[in-house]
Amino acid sequence: MIEALSSKNLPAPRFRYSPLVKAGPFYKTAGMIALNKETGQLEPGGAGPETARILSNLLEALPDFGLTLDDLVSATIFTTQMDRFPEINKSWEAVFSTDMRLPARSAVGATALPINAAVEMEFWFYKAK
Repeated sequence: MIEALSSKNLPAPRFRYSPLVKAGPFYKTAGMIALNKETGQLEPGGAGPETARILSNLLEALPDFGLTLDDLVSATIFTTQMDRFPEINKSWEAVFSTDMRLPARSAVGATALPINAAVEMEFWFYKAK
């Protein structure tokens, strides 16, 4: 069974898609950009602050899906500011400490992202019942 899920703790999608899809024990987010949940506006400041906002939005929504970071298998980071990747890593490392099991991660340089975002991230989770 494939199920589309949403959370009141995520910014409302700007287009027609599901923020998260559950397929058996697998959960996949749509690409997340750094929208402020209250204003719907993009987080200012570029790659570092955008990464921090995306991760903050994700952490706020995980309980609504019955997930934790322990269920995270993989993350993909897309950025138009690869030269600012140290800022992305700094925001990432503020959430993912060295004493936890870390997910796999990929990074992709992009020429453009929705609404001129500098960073977009998507996540795969696995949660066996």
